[in-house]
Amino acid sequence: MHQAIRTIEFCLGCISNTASYLRLWALSLAHAQLSEVLWVMVMRGGLGLGLGRDVGVAAVVLVPIFAVFAVLTVAILLVMEGLSAFLHALRLHWVEFQNKFYSGAGYKLSPFTFTVEDD
Repeated sequence: MHQAIRTIEFCLGCISNTASYLRLWALSLAHAQLSEVLWVMVMRGGLGLGLGRDVGVAAVVLVPIFAVFAVLTVAILLVMEGLSAFLHALRLHWVEFQNKFYSGAGYKLSPFTFTVEDD
């Protein structure tokens, strides 16, 4: 019976690890797609505004539009990369550490208290 429980735990652990890595992969895929969407929405719009005008006017229009694109891209993707790093560290801690090294065979926590006991 104990071996059957261990087998079920192992299979569930494999599924959990796979799902965890798939979540990280999906986040990186969203990162790439969001970068593409920002390029299409901001830069192609800016290039469309600059076409048909004088080169100097087009350059003046494209510089602030590129600045908006760069700030949006860096801000959003930086937050996504931070989230990815946080999720990966959390996954390593909870999935890898808790499944392999933590046994939970300790003693009950007795928190420190400032109450005065009467003698």
